[in-house]
Amino acid sequence: MATPANERMRAWRDRQRRSGRREVRMVLPDARLPGVRERVAASVSGLDQRDEEEALGWIEEVSEFDAHSAR
Repeated sequence: MATPANERMRAWRDRQRRSGRREVRMVLPDARLPGVRERVAASVSGLDQRDEEEALGWIEEVSEFDAHSAR
């Protein structure tokens, strides 16, 4: 007879924990909903372009995927 799903899930979680991993669950806004999309658009339109360019430049500088990196 097959093992019940809750027992298989418990065994999987136990194996993950033993290997140094843990499960994390996140609840996120559903970007498919028009109201959520409108709120995101309103937030994005309020961003300062210079601040965003500065942040992107910093990300590129510290990125491990940067071609100039000596890593």
